[in-house]
Amino acid sequence: MEAEIEERIQKTVREILRNSNMDDVTEYKIRKQASEELHLDLSKPPYKAFVRHVVQTFLEEQQEEEGQDQQEGEEEDEEEQRPSDRDYDDEGNLIICKLSEKRKVTIQDFRGRTLVSIREYFRKDGKDLPTAKGISLTEEQWSTFKQNVPAIEKAIRKMESRIM
Repeated sequence: MEAEIEERIQKTVREILRNSNMDDVTEYKIRKQASEELHLDLSKPPYKAFVRHVVQTFLEEQQEEEGQDQQEGEEEDEEEQRPSDRDYDDEGNLIICKLSEKRKVTIQDFRGRTLVSIREYFRKDGKDLPTAKGISLTEEQWSTFKQNVPAIEKAIRKMESRIM
């Protein structure tokens, strides 16, 4: 991607973010509005990943400013990664973790909805591409799953104790 295009995208996305209600805006809406303003298809993977990076950087800057205003000198969580250190798959989705060589947990934006995907990948022409094997959860489904993790762990322990 050319530096001039990156600069135009970054300027436009940041301006949209500054003028948006952060409670109502989604990455998809920002990308769509920026696409319209720039007359550029930002849904293509390299553009999508770049827009995601700009949005995350903007949000982290906002959080830092709020944190400095509220509590000066508070230490950051050591495990938190900076956006430039984060990995993205070849589709532009944020990789949260790799469960194995072929399985990844990603956050993706699909038709305006944020999804948590746990999926198997395969390698083709030097790219990791998702397979149909996996699951994508909406934010609501993910929340329900998280709330039930203790019950799942308890059931696993119970099953393991029967086996031993």
